[in-house]
Amino acid sequence: MKFSTQEEYGLRCLLQIARRQAEGGLTIPQVSEAEGISPTHAAKLLRILRTGGFLKSARGQVGGYTLARPADRIFVSDVLAALGGRLFGADFCERHSGAESACAHSGGCSIRSLWSTVQTVVDGVLSHTTLKDLLDTERQPAPSSGLVRLPEVRDIP
Repeated sequence: MKFSTQEEYGLRCLLQIARRQAEGGLTIPQVSEAEGISPTHAAKLLRILRTGGFLKSARGQVGGYTLARPADRIFVSDVLAALGGRLFGADFCERHSGAESACAHSGGCSIRSLWSTVQTVVDGVLSHTTLKDLLDTERQPAPSSGLVRLPEVRDIP
C-alpha cells in the first residue's frame, strides 16, 4: 500500500502551518524550506488545500497561509481525499484490468473484498484522526516501540 507523494507532502505542509499557526501565516517559501520541497510544488499543494477549504491565504507583508478552521476540526481523511483519493476506490478494478478492457475476475474476485475491508479500516482510522491529534502526538515522548499512539478508534464498520 502506498500513499502518493502529493498526499504525503500535502499533509506535511498542512501540519507545518498548523504547528506554527500562533506565529501567523506561513508563506510558500517558508513552507517549501521547512519541508524540503520546491516552491512550485509547495504552491501547488497549498492551492489544493486552500481550494479544499483547509487553508486560507492573505496577501501582503503579513500575509501567508493559515488554517481555515481549528486543527481539531480538520480530519486526516478529508485532507487525503482532497489531495488524491483512496487506496481502494470505485475505479480500482478498471485500473487493474490488465490487457483487457474489463477485469477477468469481475464476476467473482477473491481480492476485491480484501481491499474493500482494508479501505474500511483505513477510513475508520483516518476519519477519527484530526490534525490536532497528530500535533499532540508530536508533543508526547515517543514510546519505546517507536509507534505513535493515536486516539482510540471505535465503531469501525
